[in-house]
Amino acid sequence: MNIIWLGHGSFRIEIGDQILLVDPWLTGNPMMEGQDHDAAVAGATQILVTHGHFDHTTDVVALSQKTGAPVSAIHELANYLFGQGAIEGAGFNKGGTIGFGDVTVSMVPASHSSSIVENDRPVYMGMETGFVIKGDGHTIYLSGDTAIMADMEWIGDYHKPDIGILSAGGHFTMDMAGAAYAAKRYFDFKTVIPCHYRTFPLLEQNAEVLKASLPDVEVIEPQVMQAITL
Repeated sequence: MNIIWLGHGSFRIEIGDQILLVDPWLTGNPMMEGQDHDAAVAGATQILVTHGHFDHTTDVVALSQKTGAPVSAIHELANYLFGQGAIEGAGFNKGGTIGFGDVTVSMVPASHSSSIVENDRPVYMGMETGFVIKGDGHTIYLSGDTAIMADMEWIGDYHKPDIGILSAGGHFTMDMAGAAYAAKRYFDFKTVIPCHYRTFPLLEQNAEVLKASLPDVEVIEPQVMQAITL
């Protein structure tokens, strides 16, 4: 399995017989300037979207059309994206699980907000979510944009993820200290990968606090377009 950071909250996950793009934001993403956008999305089989904010949805329709990858997201957001021309995948909801070949994806709660701006006004796009992705003998908890929340207790106990991809930049989501607290209290991760940081000066710029707080966990600071093989 390869987990490839596309900057911010965006990932390419090569798992089982699938290539998943999660919240693929390329256009205007400072972390993707000068990077090979075609290589980032080549061979994509599915696109997953956690919520409606621009830094998670800007490129979804265009990339779905370019790659032929269906889009799956919470019901309201999925229907909106389908209406904009995205190839139809699943409009599902929290507690639901969908399968792609050798991979399953379960939708779990997050604590954030979700909207798309149209005509200078925010439009409700269903609730914010995270995903539990299972394949290749691993279970990934991808938190999406979220604060610390009590739901993490049952997510950790029920799904037992060994890999955590955690939003940790602060201001809009958990910061590094918060992500470390959540990891220690609610999960038994073997590997933690922070995201939603370094993109802008407003966000945290390194994961030193996270590393120091989780001495028994492999904390991997991702580098854009460099595969983390697990």
